[in-house]
Formats: sequence, structure tokens, C-alpha cells
Amino acid sequence: MIRLVAVILISAGLCSCGVNRPSTDIKQVVVDSLPAVPDAWSNAVESVGDVRVGWIERIGDPVLAELAREAQTGNRNLQAAARNVERSWALAEQAGAGLSQTVTLVSEAEQGGFIKTGDSQESLSLGLQAGMELDVWGRIRAGTAVAALSAQSAEADYVFSQNSLAAAVARAYFLVIESNHQVEVAQKTVDALTETNRIVHALKDTGLASSQEVALSRSDLANAESVLAAAKGAQRNALRALEVLIGRYPSTELNVRSTLPSVPPLPPAGLPSALLERRPDIVAAERSVAAAFNRVKQARVAQMPRISLTGSIGGASSDLSNFLNPANAVWQAASSLLVPLIDGGLGRAEVEQASAEQKQAIAVYAQTVLDAFIEVENSLDQNAVLHDRVVSLHQAADDANHALRIAQLQYNEGETDLLDVLSIQRRVFSTEADLARIERARLDEWIGLNLALGGSWQNVP
Repeated sequence: MIRLVAVILISAGLCSCGVNRPSTDIKQVVVDSLPAVPDAWSNAVESVGDVRVGWIERIGDPVLAELAREAQTGNRNLQAAARNVERSWALAEQAGAGLSQTVTLVSEAEQGGFIKTGDSQESLSLGLQAGMELDVWGRIRAGTAVAALSAQSAEADYVFSQNSLAAAVARAYFLVIESNHQVEVAQKTVDALTETNRIVHALKDTGLASSQEVALSRSDLANAESVLAAAKGAQRNALRALEVLIGRYPSTELNVRSTLPSVPPLPPAGLPSALLERRPDIVAAERSVAAAFNRVKQARVAQMPRISLTGSIGGASSDLSNFLNPANAVWQAASSLLVPLIDGGLGRAEVEQASAEQKQAIAVYAQTVLDAFIEVENSLDQNAVLHDRVVSLHQAADDANHALRIAQLQYNEGETDLLDVLSIQRRVFSTEADLARIERARLDEWIGLNLALGGSWQNVP
């Protein structure tokens, strides 16, 4: 045993130059990978207050809230992500098992003899074997930390997937409502152009319209019918997409409300620096960086000697009645030392690989943070832009409807013809379609802002 200890100490001295490195503050490394973070968002009108959770409920639509909850259990991609979390923690448990000793029950039975004489002999043995590796330099602990940190990263990614799914359901839901409205507008346009076509044909019969005008009228109607067919197809596609998102068969039988909900006020945006600790995908990237640091440590200490202890106790006998006789019991203890000497550069290459993966993880983290920052800044900006566009389109719709009312009064007084009235009416329909698209875009952007800020889609107790 004294010789064994001496060999271990000598080996440790020879290898320590490649392992003893100053510890690195991982948090400082990830902070240093980022540009200077401002104290407030550039486009935030109001940033005071904590980021809110439960943003699906704040829409005030019970149907949407129920669909979002259904998706959390019915969406297959989210189910796969949940299983990945379970798998990651199982791998962490496997990695941690290396720190415990193993105990194995060993049983053997043999029989043999001489062919010529027919004599035979039986032998039975039963024993326990125990063994463990002494994690002197922390190789197993580093591997366990890698697995645990990877599981934490997968867990954070899963939380972000839950939030992203809720946002996707909301956007798909809004698209279905808007597509229903677009079908209504397209149908009204077809009805108006059908009436226009009838009038133009009547005027042609009386000599007040040319064949060219008749052809243009038919062309306008055919185009409008094409738009209506496309709108109905888009409506069915939107329904099927929403149904699959929540885990149902795409049968286009889902019922939704007839109008888009109102856009809630913008949530408090909080501080940019707080986003680093709140948003799940950033947390996942930071955990991956920590795991990468431990992989480097694991690769370095893998070049150190490995010390294992084993022991066994058992008995053997050719007679079952004497099997448990203490005289047949034996024990054995052993230790082993494995010292890497020449590996063709494998150990060095593994350290270099782990170091490269560490730098890659830091770069991925920094890019994840920058992507999150731009998502918040863009969303804050676009929420303001869309608000202004909605105001302008509401004004345009009011003016178009006012012009239509005047044209209808003039038509009733005989001061204008029906074609002028129908032309203004089509402009009203076009404005309605544009307004519905912008209203949906505004809801989508409101959802996107809440997702970008990292708040949970549901109220967490």
C-alpha cells in the first residue's frame, strides 16, 4: 500500500502542471462577452415596474385562454421537449452514479468430467464484489456537473417553449379571426361588383356603356371572386394550423369569436439587465456556458491517474451442503492505478475540443442576449408604429364611410349614379380589410413584446 501511495503522489506531481489552472468566474465571463448594456430601453415609453406574467389572461378572451392551456398538454413538440428534460435529468443521475460504490452479486456454477471414465465434478460459487473509483481530481464530479447543468439548460429551454407555444396559439387564434373577417370583406366586394356588372350590362343594352366597359366589369368581378376563393382557403388553413398547434385533428371545426379582442395597454418593460436573469432562453444559454467550463475541467483531469478500489467476499464448494461453511469463505481486496502515459495526443485534442466548445457556448450566449435585446427594442418600436397606423386607418375608414353616406344621399336625390356609389363602397371594403390586418398585427406585436420580455404566459402561483 505504501508503494501504491508513492506512485500516486509521483503521478500527481507529473500531471499537476496540466491541471492546476486558476478558477474562472463564469458569470464575469458571460458579462464580458456582451456590449455595454444601457440602463433603460431605447424605445420604452414606460419602463418602471416589474415585467408582468399571465399575459394570455390579460387579453380577456376565455376561448383563447382555454386553447392555450389545451396546447400545453396536447402539442406534440412540447411533449417531446418535456421528454428531453426528463432524459437530461436521467443522464445527470447516471453521471452522478460514478461517485457511488458499486456492489455486484456474482454466482457461478460449473460442471465437468472425463469422457472415458464418466466421472464428473461440480463447483458452485457465490460472492459479493464491491468497487469504486476515487475521484481525487474531480473528473467524475466535473462530469456530474456537466450533466446537471445541461439538464438545467434543457429545463429552461422547455419553459421558453411553453411561453413560445402560448404566443403561437394566440397569434394563430388572431389569424383565424382576421381571416374570417377577410372572407366577409371579400364576399361583400364580390356582391358589390356583381351589382356593378349587372348595371354595366344594363347600360350596354341601352347603348350607354361600351363593350370595353362590360369586359372590364367582368374582369373586376372575376378578380374579386378569385380573391374570395383565396380568402376562404386561407381561412381553412388558419383553422387547421390552430387545431394542430393545440393537438387536435385538423378538421376546420374549431369555433372562435367573431371579432378581434382589444389590445391591452403595453406592459412595463423593466430593465435591460434584468432580462438576463429572467428570460428562459438566456438562462438556458448561460447554463450551457457553465456546462462547457466543466467539460474543459473534465477533459483536463481525464489525463490524471485513476485510482480504483475493489473488494470481494464469497464462497465456493463442490458440495451444496458445504457451500455456507465458513471454511470455504474467502475475501479479496485490491487497488489499481491507471496512469495515461502515451495516448497519441488524444488527451490534448480532447482539451482543445472542450476549450473550443466553451468559446462557442460563450458566443452563442452573447448572440442569444443580443437577439433578445433586439426583439424587445423592435417590439417596443413596432407597438408604437402600429398604434399610429391603427389611428390613421380608423380615420381613413371614418372618412370613407362618410363619403359613402354622401354618395348614397346624392344617388337617392339623383345627383350621381350607382356606379360611383359602388366604387366608393369598394374603397370602404378595402379600408376595412387593411384595418383588420393592422389590428391583428398589433395584437401579434403585443404578444411578441410580452414573450420577448420573458414573462410567463400564465399566472404562476
